[in-house]
Amino acid sequence: MLGSGSSGNAVLLECDGSRLLIDCGFGTRTLAGRLRAIGVAPESIEGCLLTHEHNDHVKGAAAAAKRWGWGIYATPGTRLAPELAETPVHVFQPGMSMDFPRMTVSATSTPHDANQSVGFVITSRSTGARAGLFYDIGHVSRGVAQACDKLDILVLESNHDDHLLQNGPYPRWLQRRIASRVGHLSNSAAGEFARASLGRDVRHLVLAHLSENCNTPSVAMDSMRDALKGSRFRGALTAAKQDAVVGPFVPSATRAEPPVQYALAL
Repeated sequence: MLGSGSSGNAVLLECDGSRLLIDCGFGTRTLAGRLRAIGVAPESIEGCLLTHEHNDHVKGAAAAAKRWGWGIYATPGTRLAPELAETPVHVFQPGMSMDFPRMTVSATSTPHDANQSVGFVITSRSTGARAGLFYDIGHVSRGVAQACDKLDILVLESNHDDHLLQNGPYPRWLQRRIASRVGHLSNSAAGEFARASLGRDVRHLVLAHLSENCNTPSVAMDSMRDALKGSRFRGALTAAKQDAVVGPFVPSATRAEPPVQYALAL
């Protein structure tokens, strides 16, 4: 996780040396610094897949594609983002699967107030390991729940605490938007889904897109731990950070080491 929150999102995927990025919500200078901290050359990334057109997910995509030669992949709705107006884009439809050299990426429609937003399930060709990424979702739809079956790693939104949202700094219209069924997933909703759906095969559950004003990592983690008590989940629980690299998250039980936070030299 290169960073996740309302100020920017980017997730690095690697299978057998092949690399993709999910979202590019940071400028190239910030992104290059975070990749440098983990020893990854930006030029080694083959492409960037976008979940939707909001600025915290696409802000740096055009500049990164131009600077490092990345292919950009987006739905027709996301393709219309002004930030991508002059950038060549490989267009895919929600529900499609895309084949890359070492992995297959399947796109699932997500309930969010964006133009054709999606989440992704990535499957390693060599091992069959599966990672799912679903953030910026107002609720867990049937399609999202089905896509999360038999995962090894799940990156799941845990955006806000209901009490902190209701008593926080946002105006009422924004509170209603965030809490709506096409807004953002709350800690309690994330916990309810995780408890009901995650089994012993899930090695890592990563909480993503935490609100800076209506949540904290400790609040989100405590809420999820409470929800998972007595469940089948036996993996590691981690909260992504807005301004730090967290990971790596490895599916193999023998290699599932505790994640670390990297020091960044920006």
